[in-house]
Amino acid sequence: MDLLIDVILRAGRSAVELSFFILLPVMIVMVSLMRLLEARGVLDWVVARITPALRPLGLTGLGGFAALQINFVSFAAPVATLAMMDQRGASSRHLAATLAMVLAMAQANVSMPMAAMGLQFGPLLAWSVVGGLVAAAATYYIFGRGLSNTEESVDETLHHPVAESAKGVLDVINRAGAEAFKIAVGALPMLVLSLTVVLALRRLGALDLLTRLLAPALLAIGADPALLLPTLTKFLAGGTAMMGVMDEMLRAGTASIATLNGASAGLLVHPLDIPGVAVLLSAGRRVAAVWRPAALGALVGLAVRMGGHMLLA
Repeated sequence: MDLLIDVILRAGRSAVELSFFILLPVMIVMVSLMRLLEARGVLDWVVARITPALRPLGLTGLGGFAALQINFVSFAAPVATLAMMDQRGASSRHLAATLAMVLAMAQANVSMPMAAMGLQFGPLLAWSVVGGLVAAAATYYIFGRGLSNTEESVDETLHHPVAESAKGVLDVINRAGAEAFKIAVGALPMLVLSLTVVLALRRLGALDLLTRLLAPALLAIGADPALLLPTLTKFLAGGTAMMGVMDEMLRAGTASIATLNGASAGLLVHPLDIPGVAVLLSAGRRVAAVWRPAALGALVGLAVRMGGHMLLA
């Protein structure tokens, strides 16, 4: 019993430090910046300029806005945009391409805090964009070519608060701060539970045994055995849980900065996991209906991202 209490307390302390001293400050600054740019109309201007270049890849202006949200706000931010596309009559083919792009890109609520751990944010962002665009094109032209291409006259106007005065700016910052706080607090339960399981398994020697058993097979395909635990955690419990596990591994010396910036940057930093998919599919019935072609396209984009990071390693 003493062992269990010690493990829970250590996991709780690590989760609180990660959530409130790394995740929260980063998210407050970045979400506030994004919301201010949105309120001042800067993002509208950017989306209008990049839309012509995105259309050949199967994306619309709202798809471009979703790309900005996933890379600079959080994995849940594009839900509102996907719901807007669903409600405004975007074709199923465009919905699938946009969902695939989001699933293949790096989510800001993981990538930005992990930059404080040593993750190189610039290369990650560049390959995130490349992988997301490849995923969208693969879905639009290959995996989703059989989906309906019929769409209504889609209103791509972005509805959001404006900041035309000091009070407006302050309101936007306050709302962004509340949004960032919600993200940080919402990550705590999964962080505590995942770290408790990881520390308990480590104390019992189960992780070392599992790594020894699977190491030959992983080395045979060129994979790092150290990535086994964060990979399992990521796909079962999501990106924030993986971030907590990776932080613990870095502290314990079982993972390195090189590990963080290798193929794992493409393998682990994206919302294509059980919690991430569940959240994104809540955007609407038609969004949920196209998850299969979107997931296949996202896998192509993730393969491109992993290959890109391996080239840089």
